[in-house]
Amino acid sequence: MRRTFALTIILLLSLAPMFAGAATLKIATLAPESSSWMKDMRAGAAEVAKRTGGRVTLKFYGGGVMGNDRQVARKMRAGQLQGAAFTLTALAERYPDMSLYSLPLVFNSLEEVDYVRQRMDPQLVEGLGRAGLVSFGIAEGGFALVMSNVPVRALSDLEGQKMWVPEGDDVSYAAMNALGVSPVTLPITDVLTGLQTGLIDIIGSSPIAALVLQWHTKVDYMTDQPLSYIAATLVIEERAFDRLDAADQKVVQQVMSRIYAELDRKNRVDNAKARDALVENGMRVVEPAGGEVARWRRSVAATIRELGSRGEFTPAQYAELQQHLEAYRADAGGQGSAAR
Repeated sequence: MRRTFALTIILLLSLAPMFAGAATLKIATLAPESSSWMKDMRAGAAEVAKRTGGRVTLKFYGGGVMGNDRQVARKMRAGQLQGAAFTLTALAERYPDMSLYSLPLVFNSLEEVDYVRQRMDPQLVEGLGRAGLVSFGIAEGGFALVMSNVPVRALSDLEGQKMWVPEGDDVSYAAMNALGVSPVTLPITDVLTGLQTGLIDIIGSSPIAALVLQWHTKVDYMTDQPLSYIAATLVIEERAFDRLDAADQKVVQQVMSRIYAELDRKNRVDNAKARDALVENGMRVVEPAGGEVARWRRSVAATIRELGSRGEFTPAQYAELQQHLEAYRADAGGQGSAAR
């Protein structure tokens, strides 16, 4: 009896180190279960589990089952979730400069985006770190284009129209007001219903989001001008990440940073394919009337300055972004090619 008891104790003690560092990190996202985002993140989770000998489990909850961005953020603060894949603007409450890339009408082309991101992505990731979040890099979501049931070529076409603004995106809300649109705040999960019921008339969406989320079934026109740039990142609360062994932290960083770099590249290709698919399915592409884009920019310029002055982002960081754009445009000899 004593021998059996002693052996049991020895066995338990020998197993203890295997489970001492074990952790499950619960991570939420609005990405649909069938999307490449979910498939790739789950593949990354499987690799992490294998390379850490099962000590680290990344458990992803897709399709918005954990709620909208604000609900997920609250659950992270409460410790019910340890992380999430957010659009950058959804993280502006934790670190305001995450809204910089999504400021309206900042970029003309993907080449401009690449130039700026090469120089500013590391700063944004470091800023998230100061806010207590571990980021695994930024992945492109694409340009948000105006999609509507009437052709939008000029500001006058927007008057009286109800345009969707993502919940919590105060910057876009103010910008749409400046353009004379009636902004309607909704979580991403309610956009399709909003289009179906007439609660909203216009959306700003990347082609791939419009296709995957079925929004394209309720709009007929797409204006060929980048409205804003969409990107996302996977973050884990630093206090949860710090509970992992150093070796396991390194594995998670290596794997998920690689996954997000791959998503960054793949999403650009997928967006181009999605745009072609929308056109093939009958969506009509319209061009802004001559001089209209400059007029739109003038309309939102004062609003952007005001947003910076009240702390929605750091004016110095915005000035740096503009300096990078000016440098690129000077070298390129113009405003950059239009996004396609």
